[in-house]
Amino acid sequence: MRRHFLMTAVALSLLIIPALGQAQTAGTGTAEEARAMLDRVVVSMKADPTKTIAQIKKGEGGFKDRDLYAFCAGPEGRTVAHPDPTRIGLLQRENKDVNGKPYGAEFARIAQEGKIAEVDYMYPRPGPDKTPVHKVSFVTKVRGHVCGVGYYK
Repeated sequence: MRRHFLMTAVALSLLIIPALGQAQTAGTGTAEEARAMLDRVVVSMKADPTKTIAQIKKGEGGFKDRDLYAFCAGPEGRTVAHPDPTRIGLLQRENKDVNGKPYGAEFARIAQEGKIAEVDYMYPRPGPDKTPVHKVSFVTKVRGHVCGVGYYK
């Protein structure tokens, strides 16, 4: 009887523990998903920048998924596409994290047409909790715009 109970408990734990791990991460995007979203941004920006910018602002067109979202600054350096309307119009190069890291200036400095770069900084996840967490954004330049997608670690 004891042996049967123990074997049942072990079997159930083997089923439940992986499911709990998936449930904990189901709401967060991965590095691979962020990179794939940025690839879609590049293709879309090359085809129709006006439409892409509008879709990013609305969180449509596959440019917003859980805590992943695209963003772009125009050729003049101001944010033109972001799902948070309060970010529109801000000078990207002035964006700093809670530790004072000028991540926006780094975006502008390292973004190059046809290449993807990474920038690490602290930034709050979308939602009510505004506690900054470690974020990595993939950035590139496309049609004069600096665009990116970040994921949270």
